[in-house]
Amino acid sequence: MSETMFRMFELAQQGFSCSQILLQLGLDAQGKSNEDLLRAMAGLAGGMGFSGETCGALTGGACLLGLYAADHERFQVMVAELVDWFKAQGTSAYGGFTCGDILGEELQYQVVSVKCGEIVTATYDKVREILLNYGIDLAEGSR
Repeated sequence: MSETMFRMFELAQQGFSCSQILLQLGLDAQGKSNEDLLRAMAGLAGGMGFSGETCGALTGGACLLGLYAADHERFQVMVAELVDWFKAQGTSAYGGFTCGDILGEELQYQVVSVKCGEIVTATYDKVREILLNYGIDLAEGSR
């Protein structure tokens, strides 16, 4: 198991949601902490307050891009790349990209599932790929 996977598992065991895990990984890479930001990210869990809307991994991934690159001239393009990728992946695997599409009946239990772990991992990898493609160092942020 990779160090990142172990950290994701550790955060999930502590009760963190998909969006919170993604941001914590970004903060970890920068050697930072921000409890208020992580608490705010809880609002994205379960498709925004467990309403089943847009998956928190997608919205959390967009926030992670913002943490690193909100001031980058190509930030909106980066987010669009993530959204396009996520929609294609979600639709192919689950018939949609909302939390309700992905979790179905599991959504009512408001817990991180195996599906969530797979999606968070894939989303984190995609965000890292996008950032690296635009020359952004994960330990430093936008240049």
